[in-house]
Amino acid sequence: MIRCFLVINNFGKPRLIKFYERISNEERQKTIENVFNLVSKRMDGLCNFVEDEAFFGKDTRVVYRHFATLYFVVVCDKAESELGIFDLIQVYVETLDKSFENVCELDIIFNQQKAGLILDEMITGGLVMEINSNEIASRFKEIERWMRGPEHQTSPMSAGRTAGHHS
Repeated sequence: MIRCFLVINNFGKPRLIKFYERISNEERQKTIENVFNLVSKRMDGLCNFVEDEAFFGKDTRVVYRHFATLYFVVVCDKAESELGIFDLIQVYVETLDKSFENVCELDIIFNQQKAGLILDEMITGGLVMEINSNEIASRFKEIERWMRGPEHQTSPMSAGRTAGHHS
């Protein structure tokens, strides 16, 4: 099971946080700090799978990718495939690229809801639901159309009230 999915910049500032288990805010903050300290000190050529038994325990693994100024990190139990989680991160970044046209840190900062919804299409309750980037992007476009729809369309009833009513 995936315990959390984090996007953290090179300075340790979290940009997207999704926890899939109930823990206190204090524990979340400690997890974010520990994960950043764990992955940021590693050289780029090293393996992207890390364990920290002292903090997480024996059955937990950290899988991450470092792209430009962002670390994409998944904390999961050892029942998850490392390569599967590594691929999940890749698909998430590819989907963000399709949605934002070459995603950068500012896209995630100013579009938190969109980045979170894309992740929600992939992971539900700590379980991977979808890893097809095209399918996720297409579902998200449907959600966007649905969300924009009511704003740009006026119902016949509301149009009649405003047109015929004079104050």
